[in-house]
Amino acid sequence: MSKRLFVGSLPYSIDDTGLKGLFEAIGKVVYARVIRHKDTKLSRGFGFVEMSTEAEAEAALQGMLDKTYDGRKIIVTEAWDGQNPGGEL
Repeated sequence: MSKRLFVGSLPYSIDDTGLKGLFEAIGKVVYARVIRHKDTKLSRGFGFVEMSTEAEAEAALQGMLDKTYDGRKIIVTEAWDGQNPGGEL
């Protein structure tokens, strides 16, 4: 089962291909998407990566600790699915 990751603090110069390349060394990337402003099409500084398995996602979380790209420290966490952000309701 694949697992989605949130990737923050991205340099504004990175594109989808560059984001995918960061994670391909760790495992198989299902998709990588840099989120862009709808009007200007400029990067918003974050994106999402989906790894093909949960084990690869965990490896990516560990492998990206303290990783920098273009002078910025990358933040990687599990993506929130919108169902239960802070615990049980």
